[in-house]
Amino acid sequence: MAIIPRIAAVSYLNTIPFIYGIEHEGNFRADLLLTPPAQCAENYMAGKVDIALLPAAVVPSLRMTDIVTDYCIGATGAVRTVVVVSDTPIEQVRRIWLDAHSRTSVQLSGYLAANKWKIAPEWLHLADYSLLDRPAEGDAYLIIGDKVFEHEGRFRYSYDLAEEWHKLTHMPFAFAVWVARKGTSYEITDALEHALTFGVEHIYEAVAASPYMGDDGGLRAYDYLTRNIDFIFDDEKHRALKKFWDAGLRIVPRSY
Repeated sequence: MAIIPRIAAVSYLNTIPFIYGIEHEGNFRADLLLTPPAQCAENYMAGKVDIALLPAAVVPSLRMTDIVTDYCIGATGAVRTVVVVSDTPIEQVRRIWLDAHSRTSVQLSGYLAANKWKIAPEWLHLADYSLLDRPAEGDAYLIIGDKVFEHEGRFRYSYDLAEEWHKLTHMPFAFAVWVARKGTSYEITDALEHALTFGVEHIYEAVAASPYMGDDGGLRAYDYLTRNIDFIFDDEKHRALKKFWDAGLRIVPRSY
């Protein structure tokens, strides 16, 4: 009897091509669990899944795990959906409220604060998103994923973390990568690779089959997936992640 892998992936617009490929590539079968990025890591570490699209920041801490496939959630410039927003210039920010849905974005915020923005803010856990409707002076907010679209243009200042990283390092970035437990068969990882390829080659079809089709015929979603997201985990993104991992920065907000 064929083994059906359990896979955890992110429940955001940026993974729609991957999900489409897994669900529609004719030769691949999997049990798929969709959650926010941080929950993907928790499910993987708890043994609930065999393969996962994980926040890049957690990968160095994982044992008996390999990065698999040549795909990721990455960006070569502005990613648009990972931002720090504020009504205060970033150099004057005293506190940053952190969206806990992505560990990579939290760590990247800390890296940029130390190395680009040259600030040492207080780090706080953003659990109540209504705080974004009443921003305090000197406060900034890390927000990620689809919720960013709802807040575009509502703050004086918006700092795209992939763009800020690129300005500092002249490198692209990978926010999430595919991993599997050591011992996962090559037949499964190769089949996953083919499924992801199918999805990335059928982005418009993926949008059309998703809740993101919208009144505009999916054009905004398609534009985002083809302009802001770079799905290929190439050598340059490997080098960028090594630089990020080697920094060894750990941000631990007060209320985490």
